[in-house]
Amino acid sequence: MPAPASPVLILPGLHDSGPQHWQTLWMRGRPDYRRVEQADWKGPRCADWVANLDAAVSAAGPAAVLVAHSAGCALVAHWAAAHRRPIRGALLVAPSDVEAPSYPAEPTGFAPMPLGRLPFATTVVASTDDPYVSLDRARLFAARWGARLVEIGAAGHINAASGLGAWPAGLDLLDEVAARGARP
Repeated sequence: MPAPASPVLILPGLHDSGPQHWQTLWMRGRPDYRRVEQADWKGPRCADWVANLDAAVSAAGPAAVLVAHSAGCALVAHWAAAHRRPIRGALLVAPSDVEAPSYPAEPTGFAPMPLGRLPFATTVVASTDDPYVSLDRARLFAARWGARLVEIGAAGHINAASGLGAWPAGLDLLDEVAARGARP
């Protein structure tokens, strides 16, 4: 008998994920995927986002898989540094560099980026021409987090503007993370 599917928690970045973003398209195709809603998508406080994520993970249980985009990746790093709840894994896509001079001023508490090893299976997906994180920084994040790094070429910020649609290759990566499961 196959194992039950892992609960999937969708973690958008700043400004949420619009109607054509792959995260939103995935949710349309999989109504069991749950978006972790935040009270403030434009000028968030990291501590508030972390508290909301922790509550969602607590409700979802240890089989949860996180799917984060942009500032959502920093959220996962901050959450993992502050909480020890077990999860199955995380897919971190286009982790924006919260320490870069170009990072928006409205969010507070996201810098510095936590760089401790993540205690769960993690894949970081990066583009060679992301305006919000250099490939070198994305490589550093993946290495320090102990994550598998997947470089997908020139795909911008890996968002709706990248023209990926429902991004089937991303769903394959999500399946791989869920299959790898929690690591010691």
